[in-house]
Amino acid sequence: MNAEFIGAIEEIERSKGIAKDVLLEAIEAALISAYRRNFGSSQNVRVHIDRETGEIKVFSRRTVVEQVTDPRTEISLAEARELDPNYREQDVVETEVTPKDFGRIAAQTAKQVVVQRIREAERGIIFEEFSSREGDIVTGRVHRQENRNIMIDLGRAEGILTPNEQIPGELYRQGERIKSYILEVRKTTKGPQIMVSRTHPGLLKRLLEFEVPEIHDGIVEIKGIAREAGSRSKIAVYSRDETVDPVGACVGPKGVRVQTIVNELRGEKMDIVRWSPRIEEFVANALSPAKVVAVQCHEDGKVARVVVPDYQLSLAIGKEGQNARLAAKLTGWRIDIRSESQVAESAAAAYHGGGDEADDSPPDEADGRQSAGPDDSGDGGVPG
Repeated sequence: MNAEFIGAIEEIERSKGIAKDVLLEAIEAALISAYRRNFGSSQNVRVHIDRETGEIKVFSRRTVVEQVTDPRTEISLAEARELDPNYREQDVVETEVTPKDFGRIAAQTAKQVVVQRIREAERGIIFEEFSSREGDIVTGRVHRQENRNIMIDLGRAEGILTPNEQIPGELYRQGERIKSYILEVRKTTKGPQIMVSRTHPGLLKRLLEFEVPEIHDGIVEIKGIAREAGSRSKIAVYSRDETVDPVGACVGPKGVRVQTIVNELRGEKMDIVRWSPRIEEFVANALSPAKVVAVQCHEDGKVARVVVPDYQLSLAIGKEGQNARLAAKLTGWRIDIRSESQVAESAAAAYHGGGDEADDSPPDEADGRQSAGPDDSGDGGVPG
């Protein structure tokens, strides 16, 4: 160890941001273990590295006592006072015991400590960098597959895309660039573990913020997202400026903005609808592309009864009830959809039966009605 070593430590401090004293203290602690291991000593020792010259010295530390019971850790008062008459009981006497060939062991140990500390510092920097980006999008390349997990190369770190966060049916080819959403960053002994997602509604929200300047500037606001990843999504948007059409802004000229997002999500269909503070209007918009004739909302139970033209019933319900289900997730209301003819039949039956025209029967009966609630299966929505 010499002045060149101290110079190298100072360079590491400048380039890696690890304080010189922190490194030297770590090396001193490691050298104590190295001394005991290599020289079979159980002495209480202290190692000191000169901060200017890099010279290393090992000192045994013995406590001054009246009666010595362990000569490895204790020294008699009489013997201590031969060294210095000012010593008293419980003082600590330090004696240099630096071995002749300790320099080689010290250099090897110092290298190991420095490498370890640099690795720990870099892991800490990566953890801080990515933990501050939780809820944001990162772009990376598909690196490899481990079991069913897809490992994403993010440059200085690696993201883990678990099966639950993969879009159903999506293929991940090695070297392919993909965007993902940072769910969580965990600190582990092997470094930061970055969990990413391709199914989270937040991915769609961030993509819209990147592609639509009006959202980035705060003119258009995303009020809610309901997503069934890989299949279909509904996004509710609102404009703070009456002169700006929120749906048109998100779709873009000739649909170019929304198409960019659709391409990134491998063809996932998107319905961008206008949000309204009037729940009847919002429910009608949420069932897009179906046309709605009437909406009756019942605050008790948050149920919206929707009437659509006969030819629009299957469109309003959607394949396997998906359109109605996503609309319910987006609005937070249970939606009961019926056609005009079903409403007319119910009204006629009520009239001839002498009962109340209102239909309080349960949905999903044999008359073909469809009801969907916000808690039905599928990915939930995310507030804007």
